[in-house]
Amino acid sequence: MNRSRTRYTRRMVTIIILALIFIFVLCIVFSYLQKRQPRNAGQNADPRQPSSQIGGSTSAVARNAVAVRIVVVENDAIENTILINGDILTGRDVSIYPTVAGKLSELRLKIGDPVARGQVVALVDPSRPGEVFSQSPIVSTISGTIMSSPIAAGNTVSATTAIYTVGDLSNLLVETFVPERYVSSVQKGLPAAVSMEAFPGETFMAAVDEVSPVLDPSSRTLRIRLKFNQRDSRVKAGMFAQVSLVTHRRIGVKVIPRDALINTYGVYIVFTVDDDGRARRKEVALGLESESMVEIAEGLALGERVIVAGQNFLSDGDPVRVVE
Repeated sequence: MNRSRTRYTRRMVTIIILALIFIFVLCIVFSYLQKRQPRNAGQNADPRQPSSQIGGSTSAVARNAVAVRIVVVENDAIENTILINGDILTGRDVSIYPTVAGKLSELRLKIGDPVARGQVVALVDPSRPGEVFSQSPIVSTISGTIMSSPIAAGNTVSATTAIYTVGDLSNLLVETFVPERYVSSVQKGLPAAVSMEAFPGETFMAAVDEVSPVLDPSSRTLRIRLKFNQRDSRVKAGMFAQVSLVTHRRIGVKVIPRDALINTYGVYIVFTVDDDGRARRKEVALGLESESMVEIAEGLALGERVIVAGQNFLSDGDPVRVVE
């Protein structure tokens, strides 16, 4: 008898607990649904009007519009560039040799000294045991700056011993190597922007001055040299350079920022804003591309408003709100 009462009591307690839990859940759901309703819903609304014309619904749509930024499609210039690394070189390096063999009796210049063409830079004593000869001068064949001096006075030299290396620092060059796939676009006169780690944020304009007639068979690259448009004394030979070489340039074409593009399975799309403030999906065909801009060959007209921020989760026809 006691066991039956105990079981009955336990069942009743369980039923009561389940009922309380069910009522609690209903309260939570009802509260959530109340919060989801617009604040002004039903207030001052004519029941004969459709729900789409009620003021509360209109304000709700405005609140749900996606904030976006736009640019207007305009004609502009665009450049296609490639980024490659290079080195700063002297315009010309020449080794200075003696005309006779003997003992190097005098070095007249040090590394970094300027030198003129025809200037005597060192003396060689060609005398041999039992024979005395006058000293032979060593003359620089070019004007420039002493880059290196590997021989010390007192050493024995021959006609094949380099006494000095003279470099022309007035016309520095940038040497770089272009990958094979870009070779067809490279020619003398192409403009380029050169940057160096020593001068962050600065660029130095240059142009292609020399193009090798053959590719390096080991690296499949084409050696080119660029000449600076203007000499800057801060730039030193031996510096590492990054070259942005312009391979193509078009003027008066439709361009938009690269950030506006969305790539969907190989198809590029953009979203524009129509006169009703809604997003419109459009497929576009691209032309030239730069680091930040792209040419639109097909798909957009001049004056259209293209979304450049906030478009990643839009669908065709979604309401949008343009912000500055």
